[in-house]
Amino acid sequence: MSRQKSQRIAFAILTILAVIVVVPIVLVVAYIVVQGIGAINWEFLTTFPHHGMKEGGILPAIVGTVVLTFGTAIVSIPIAVGAAIYLAEYARDTWLTRAIRLAIINLAGIPSVVYGLFGLGLFVLSLRLGTSIVAGSLTLGLMTLPVVISTAEEALLAVPQRFRVVSRSLGATRWQTVRQLVLPNALPGILTGIILGLERAAGETAPILFTAAAFYLPQLPRSPLDQTMALPYHLYVISTQVPGMPLQVQYGTALVLLILVLSMNVVATMIRSRFRRRRQW
Repeated sequence: MSRQKSQRIAFAILTILAVIVVVPIVLVVAYIVVQGIGAINWEFLTTFPHHGMKEGGILPAIVGTVVLTFGTAIVSIPIAVGAAIYLAEYARDTWLTRAIRLAIINLAGIPSVVYGLFGLGLFVLSLRLGTSIVAGSLTLGLMTLPVVISTAEEALLAVPQRFRVVSRSLGATRWQTVRQLVLPNALPGILTGIILGLERAAGETAPILFTAAAFYLPQLPRSPLDQTMALPYHLYVISTQVPGMPLQVQYGTALVLLILVLSMNVVATMIRSRFRRRRQW
């Protein structure tokens, strides 16, 4: 078999596999849009649910999801990026660092319900934070850390080594090299990891079920120590715990959550594109 024919066969197989992956996703998104678009209006987005959550809007769930995602970012981003910088730029290649990297990879694969139980035991009960935004943000932050650390470290290691050599040879310190040269060039990849982690946090139900989420609240949270509603848990509640819930409301809630996650993707893509245009390699 000629090389050109082999290449065409391989290309055809890859195309088929890509279609098999993409088409179901597109169909699911399209189905959610068709079923839920009728529920989306100003009242649905800006009012509280009432009449057993069968009427009204989902404002407290939207606000709660945004607050928890923001809290997760505050908890996870500085620690994760700092850990990635240490592992990529400062740590020596020893059995300890290899064990740490293996542990990070394993932590990324732990089911979210385990993080929820851990957050319940540590933050809610042991530290007595109660079921609150703080406890939920800390739990989601721990769950997000492995993804962000791994992605950020790979982005840092992808920066050519010659950049570091030239910078150090011109008299820059290691930290100056990292801060002024390595980090700006690795930023697109780091942002990718951050958005992936925050998207996972925004869509999780199990961790906030144990640590932060409330079935229903008549007002928005006023303190980090208050409970909050959240879109994933609210969707679970109205889909399984509320008899006679209109199907359109369920899909409308799912559509709002989907739009929130996709919006984060769009913003991240725009930021990455801007920084990639400035990249020096």
